[in-house]
Amino acid sequence: MRKHFYNALFGGIFLLALNATGCSDDVGSYPDVDGQVPTMTLTTEHIKSGAGHDFTIEGKLTDEDGISAIRLECKDLYLNKTIDLIEIYGEPKKSYDLKYSFALAADELGEQFTVKVTVVDVGGRETSQDVLITMDGDFEDPKFVVGPSNNGLVPMILKKAEDGSLSVDSYTMEIQVSDDRGLQSLQLNIEGAADYEDITVDLGGLTTSKYEWKIELPAVKKEYDASIVVTDKEGKTNTINFTVSVTDVVDFPKLYLADVPKGDIAALTSDVFGVPMVISHTGEYQYKARYYNKTAGTEIYFLSDKANFSPVCYGLNPEDNSRLLNDPNLAEPFVLDTPNVYYEITLDLLMSSYTIKTYSVEEASDPMGHYEYGEKCFDVWENGSELIEFYIGWGGSPQDAGNHLFVQDENNPHLFYYPAEGETWSLSAGEKLNFIISNYHPSGWWDHVEWRCDDSNDIEKFGYFSKKNDVNPNWEGENRQWSDGTAVNDNWMSPTVTKAGNYRFEFDSHLGRGKIVPAN
Repeated sequence: MRKHFYNALFGGIFLLALNATGCSDDVGSYPDVDGQVPTMTLTTEHIKSGAGHDFTIEGKLTDEDGISAIRLECKDLYLNKTIDLIEIYGEPKKSYDLKYSFALAADELGEQFTVKVTVVDVGGRETSQDVLITMDGDFEDPKFVVGPSNNGLVPMILKKAEDGSLSVDSYTMEIQVSDDRGLQSLQLNIEGAADYEDITVDLGGLTTSKYEWKIELPAVKKEYDASIVVTDKEGKTNTINFTVSVTDVVDFPKLYLADVPKGDIAALTSDVFGVPMVISHTGEYQYKARYYNKTAGTEIYFLSDKANFSPVCYGLNPEDNSRLLNDPNLAEPFVLDTPNVYYEITLDLLMSSYTIKTYSVEEASDPMGHYEYGEKCFDVWENGSELIEFYIGWGGSPQDAGNHLFVQDENNPHLFYYPAEGETWSLSAGEKLNFIISNYHPSGWWDHVEWRCDDSNDIEKFGYFSKKNDVNPNWEGENRQWSDGTAVNDNWMSPTVTKAGNYRFEFDSHLGRGKIVPAN
């Protein structure tokens, strides 16, 4: 077992009273009432914890003569704590609720420890009990690796035959779950659908598991509330609630442009945010996508679920490429053959039609186009006395943006990257970022060139946010306003990193879109 070095900071945290060491000299000056040993009822005699985590010992202590002190001892953890109740409260306690927490070192190598808890009354009588601490605690909820989006829509499209009869194809939903300790079960429910309520699947303690859920519903237009609950061996759960809709055509609240290979769920879900890219919902069944194409031959699809290529993946109909098809198994990609241009694609789901065109980076505009990137054109004091080079970056202020400056793409002045080519940006699992995109200012002045986002924790698009109204007059957009006329609120970007690794931030000031994706 690893040897510990004493550090005054490593000790436990006494949650209900002031820390105290040593015993009061008053012990023995109190008369006996029943002369019995104290009673101790601990919440548990076995606590599962882990390196870098706390464990908490709790219990009910009673003694008619009065409890004078509680000792907690574990030589291997260098735990030697005395809680002197007379010193803390000025008198012994006939009843006491113990709650004591101790922080385990992040590099602790031991597998199990025994903490001896001793209760002492005013007559010096003692009761002791051992608490076993093992390092197999479960601190993570089970995860959905593949599954429908929470609060999302799963459509099952009605088909109409020549004789007017309706049918709906079955849908097989792929579900993949994982847990660091072990999985117990999946519970599947489609409320109001025969044979689909409270189906339980035993996962047998595996750390990862896949399940294919075949759904067959009547060919009648109807929406069903559905849920999937995964439970691990410790009883921790994770839930996805969604709607299954049997319908003819769906006016999706959102559609997403995917530029990763069809069926590559890992590429679709390994981002911190931004993949796939949300497109504009311009009217009922109407959508418009804009996309900068870096290389010839890029293949794209349009998805209803940003974490999956099913149940709806819009692409080209293989029998008639002038028409749309939403079958993920049959739809062919839109192939973008012209590099270094913007594509604009409109979709009409009701008519299964689309249009496609390109425009140049020179024709594209952005709100900061009156500045020349990297040139001395930014007025520091707003009086003409000092001009500095204009840059944008991400950070907690315009001053902090200087620590994370974007690099401008050599082919597209609206496209920016962080970090620079050849540099590494590493993020840790569970790390929560918190930033804005703004111009660099050495004194941290706000209000000029800035972007906020639609949802701090689930970022899909960026809106220009200049309180100074510092806007390129040739820009087609609106300052502090989304394209639908609603306000861009002061939402900082606060995504959480799910997987440790090296990442790359790409930001398009024309599209108002960005992404943080794994970097090689």
